[in-house]
Amino acid sequence: MTEKNYPHVSDRVKAVVIDSIILISELVLVTYIFSLFENVPDVAKKIAFVFIFLLYDPIFTSFFGGTIGHMIMNIRVRRHRNEEKNILLPLAIIRFIVKAFLGWLSLLTVSGNKKRKAIHDMLVGSVVIYRNSEN
Repeated sequence: MTEKNYPHVSDRVKAVVIDSIILISELVLVTYIFSLFENVPDVAKKIAFVFIFLLYDPIFTSFFGGTIGHMIMNIRVRRHRNEEKNILLPLAIIRFIVKAFLGWLSLLTVSGNKKRKAIHDMLVGSVVIYRNSEN
């Protein structure tokens, strides 16, 4: 694979911005739906919070190869050793936690290596590629 198959920071940031808009929209929608009911159990609120803020990224990354933002930007998250396969859910969760903890600092490493891997990618053995570079 040539270096051109690995997205620049700008494409990854655009995907994050798109996902942020989606998450805010989901939050507004869920809040509206909950407001239609007189008593919403706390457990329902907690489940919605966990899915929206903690599981969206790992579930989409593991099952679909990336979040909706990734898909719109035509990029996918794959296994470093086999770019035809998505990363496993436990690794996607670890990747998300590290990415959330380090924030923008993690992306600073993207331009410093040949495959443009962020710290969270290096940690779990993932790589971000353009969709059209998949076989």
